[in-house]
Amino acid sequence: MKVYRNTATIKAEQFDGSDEMIDKYELIDAGTMLGTHHSPELYLTGSGKVDVGDWIATGVNGEYWAIADDVFKKTYAELPVIPKVWGNAIEEFKANHYKLSELFNEWGWNYDEQELIVRAWLDGYVVEEEK
Repeated sequence: MKVYRNTATIKAEQFDGSDEMIDKYELIDAGTMLGTHHSPELYLTGSGKVDVGDWIATGVNGEYWAIADDVFKKTYAELPVIPKVWGNAIEEFKANHYKLSELFNEWGWNYDEQELIVRAWLDGYVVEEEK
């Protein structure tokens, strides 16, 4: 048996039971939050319920599915948020086939920054908003 890891990133938001989220994901029956039959984009796994506190994920093809909070926390980690200049450096070094160690030598990041950069290099990242 081979072991695999998920390489796709997803967008997800925690279901809060609000009317806005019920409308956004076309959920019906506020007691159980079952997906509508006319909304094929919403795939509810497991019991078919979305409880307050569960997560609604959006996949790479725009499909939706529900994930229980405890499973979500064991399975997914938020992408690191980095400054735009760091993102530009990562993209430049990758495009020119440099090694990650060369990026560290060039920029001289401290230990905590290096861990963040490694995660961003391998998993992807989000550029922090301009202030």
